[in-house]
Amino acid sequence: MKKYRELSYKELKRYIDPSELDFKTTEDLEPLEGIIGQERAVKAMEFGLNIKMRGYNIYMSGPTGSGKTSYAQSCIKDFAKNEPVPYDWCYVYNYSKPSNPIALRFPPGLGKEFRDDMNELIEYLLADIPKAFSSEEYEKEKSEIIKDYQNKRDDFLNQLKEKAQKLGFAVKMTGAGIYFVPIVNGEVIEEEDYRNLGKEVQEQIDQLTDEIQSEVTETMKTIRNLERKARQKIEDLDYKIGLFAVGHHINYLKEKYKEYDRVIKYLEAVQEDVLENIQEFLEYEEDEEEAQPPVPAALMPFMVKSIEDVVKKYRVNLFVDNTEIKGAPVIVDFNPTYNKLIGQIEYDNEFGNLTTDFMKIKPGLFHQANGGYLILQAKDVLNNSYSWEAIKRVLKTKEVTIENLRELMGLTAVSSLKPEPIPVSVKVILIGSTYLYDLLYAYDEDFRKLFKIRVDFDSEMDNNHENIKMLARFVHGFTKRENTAPFTADAIAKIAEYASRLAENQEKMTTRFNSIVEILCEASIWSKMSNKKEITAEDIEKAITEKEKRSNLYEEKMEELIKDNVIMIDCEGEKVGQINGLAILDTGDYRFAKPSRITATTYMGQSGIINIEKESEMSGNIHDKGVQVLTGYLGQTYAQEFPLSLSCRICFEQSYSGVDGDSASSTELYAILSSLSGVPIKQGIAVTGSINQNGEIQPIGGVSHKIEGFYKICKLKGLTGEQGVIIPYQNVKDLVLKDEVIEAVKEGKFHIYPISHVDEGIEILTGVPAGQKDENNRYDENTIHGKVYAKLKAFYEKTLEQNHSKENN
Repeated sequence: MKKYRELSYKELKRYIDPSELDFKTTEDLEPLEGIIGQERAVKAMEFGLNIKMRGYNIYMSGPTGSGKTSYAQSCIKDFAKNEPVPYDWCYVYNYSKPSNPIALRFPPGLGKEFRDDMNELIEYLLADIPKAFSSEEYEKEKSEIIKDYQNKRDDFLNQLKEKAQKLGFAVKMTGAGIYFVPIVNGEVIEEEDYRNLGKEVQEQIDQLTDEIQSEVTETMKTIRNLERKARQKIEDLDYKIGLFAVGHHINYLKEKYKEYDRVIKYLEAVQEDVLENIQEFLEYEEDEEEAQPPVPAALMPFMVKSIEDVVKKYRVNLFVDNTEIKGAPVIVDFNPTYNKLIGQIEYDNEFGNLTTDFMKIKPGLFHQANGGYLILQAKDVLNNSYSWEAIKRVLKTKEVTIENLRELMGLTAVSSLKPEPIPVSVKVILIGSTYLYDLLYAYDEDFRKLFKIRVDFDSEMDNNHENIKMLARFVHGFTKRENTAPFTADAIAKIAEYASRLAENQEKMTTRFNSIVEILCEASIWSKMSNKKEITAEDIEKAITEKEKRSNLYEEKMEELIKDNVIMIDCEGEKVGQINGLAILDTGDYRFAKPSRITATTYMGQSGIINIEKESEMSGNIHDKGVQVLTGYLGQTYAQEFPLSLSCRICFEQSYSGVDGDSASSTELYAILSSLSGVPIKQGIAVTGSINQNGEIQPIGGVSHKIEGFYKICKLKGLTGEQGVIIPYQNVKDLVLKDEVIEAVKEGKFHIYPISHVDEGIEILTGVPAGQKDENNRYDENTIHGKVYAKLKAFYEKTLEQNHSKENN
């Protein structure tokens, strides 16, 4: 009595009836906003965005093409709209420490105003300072100071002259100083005449010289004090005039920005610096420029100081401008280098010299995203040197310090600025694979502390009416975005079936929407080439077929080799110890099944089961495990009363690239049992499925591809109506077969058998019952198990006889 069943064509995929969809074309629906089938991820993202505590940054994991990046951008932008606009930031000159520029914070929009106000102040300074110092009042007051000084100086010098004359000296005034020449008998004594004077006269002159020299010292000291006081008066006058020209402008700004203490302090420093360097403004009056001496062009950068060099330190570097932003910023980047993340200081090369200033400080991604969100790809971050460390440092310290990368790398440091760090509050969203998440979580302790929210995207979603309608709305969004024709209901049904095939499950659909979009794009082109106004199921089918044709060259070459019997595969007849197994080949963008002939030979011996692939180092660990399971099954089933005396070799014939996986373990068992029992296996039935030591069949992957692969070979060599595939019963829900295969099953030309135990497969493959033990714990000799048991027992007895014979000899 038959103990196995055969699948109906209705079980080979989930059919979606377009008439059950409540729309005719996608134009009848609203475009999708959001994401489909990721309820877990959506909830995690909402929670992660709402929690503002330290360390609750987000890592989005999941398969490539599932829409993580698109969802992150749209979701976060919607969330950020309702958050406050962050501060503006400006860098300004530090008058006390020029190498450490100061960071000033402003409400959004005010930073730009402050920059413009300071630029306007500079224009006022350039115009008002020269004007104030060219006034008659200033010149008159300055002249009076100078005149007063000169009069007093002349009075002291005249007094010195009179005293010198009384002491018998003539006074000579030169640019080098004051000289006294003695007068003897009414005549001026020169140095040569002095030597001819008598000793008493010389001593008298020397004594008088010392006396007058003392007077000179006191007089010159007095004059220097007068000069110093005069200079101070002029400086005070310049300060007063400068303050008059500058003060009301500065006071206006101080009043405007009175709520910002650091700005007030900075403006006071600006005022003091302007007044201290007031002469620099006077040197660049327009009417005096022509009076400057000509300078060779080659020496201009070194010798000529432009007016911009004078006023540059009063300008403002508008570092972060949030004037145009609505809500919190959302920054997305796909090349997060170290300098791009934390900002950098640019340099100019002037005749081989690197120069920089606070105006060349440029913001990084963290500065731009400050107060908002920074979305990065984990792979991009890890591929850039020092970027990951920079991100962790910013998240831990909550501030961004612009540092020279050369110093971090241990290279010679270039003299540079060290801008004041800017405090930041940024939520970082890393998007990457599950593999990278597991790697970072296992090997980087900081990752666990800093990225506490995981938004995990599933690779599949339920295949139900609601999700199909959501898929249709997604397609409508695609048509609007790409300006294509609408898709009909039957086209959506075909897309849903394709999504189910990608998920390899009748009850699921894939969430890798990039694969869906590829078909949508290509179907729209095929429809356009046919001058259709709507995209139909026919266009979807053609897009899928043509996409496969572009990638299935290797599969076609394999089929040619099988057709020409270069690769030997039998699809009809019966053979002992030979069976067709099914393996999956993956070429990257295309997967297909390759039938393989598996053979087993058995004979007396003690070697047990020998895997030829393993002996030739072409077998993977999982395949080796599957072979070991077979030994367990044989011992459990047949060696309860005597030990196994068996040598067996199993082989994937014409396999040159290696074998791995245990999905052929049941197939190998059937070949072994056929060899031991002598009962042939139907070559028109291929097998897939792994086995455990109790003989239970376990599910495998790629079942649809495996069935279709063997069907193609059978069709190539001629369908007989007796061909088919044995699969694990657990894989029935994974069947999403092509319509051609389903039609062949419907017409009885091809068969699919789901089984749960090896005994069911034995009967299908051999037509002989597997056999059950009777009350005496014996198998019927006309069953496969009975025949195998008898063969193994005969091996054992013959081995026992040979051992006795050796002992007797």
